[in-house]
Amino acid sequence: MPDGAVPAPRVSRRRTPETSLYDAVKAHLTGLGYEAKGEVCGCDIVAVRAGEPPFLVITELKMAFTLDLVLQGVDRLRAADEVWLAVRATRRGRDRDGRAQRLCRLLGFGLLAVTLTTGRVEVLAEPSPYRPRPNLHRREMILREHSRRRGDPTRGGSTRAPVMTAYRQEALAMAGALRAGPARPRDLRVHAEKAATMLRRNVYGWFVREGRGVYALTEEGRAALDRFAETAETLPRQP
Repeated sequence: MPDGAVPAPRVSRRRTPETSLYDAVKAHLTGLGYEAKGEVCGCDIVAVRAGEPPFLVITELKMAFTLDLVLQGVDRLRAADEVWLAVRATRRGRDRDGRAQRLCRLLGFGLLAVTLTTGRVEVLAEPSPYRPRPNLHRREMILREHSRRRGDPTRGGSTRAPVMTAYRQEALAMAGALRAGPARPRDLRVHAEKAATMLRRNVYGWFVREGRGVYALTEEGRAALDRFAETAETLPRQP
């Protein structure tokens, strides 16, 4: 991957969250022809380049090069075609240590350093050809979630807010339709292919069965539409 640079806001060096790396790394991946989205199936950034099969890149974000970051990369290798670790750029930190960069190459990782004040992304190590035993099930789960998710509603590195998964988006879309009044599962399939199953399971407590095959919105559902109003407004409405 070549070096890239994108504008980024000035951020304090004290206790800076991983989300401050997200915009620069996403722009870097986008410039290389990938569609990048944050927080997909527990991965900070998942980037996919169209093809048959699609080329899957997973990037994990940390403010510093740590053992936890390396272990995350090891876990991601079984599902991805490439794994990149992205850290805040330093002058004499672990990211500048030649041993850390050699470790990344040995394990098959790429290593990126992000300068927070400028958004510059520097490639410190390229991924090596090493390939572990693949986890095809996890790979397909990640690709499916990336494909189903509408837009990019969750910034990579987020830990305190609920991840806006494709399932939650579909549930919100059905809740928005039920706000107008009770409906049958078949009427809600335009928002979610498995609407009947989602209504029965009622994972979030947003739906209630009012009669045979008819569902309505609960108070929890109305509160969720208000809480996630920004996302709900971007979801397709029933024609």
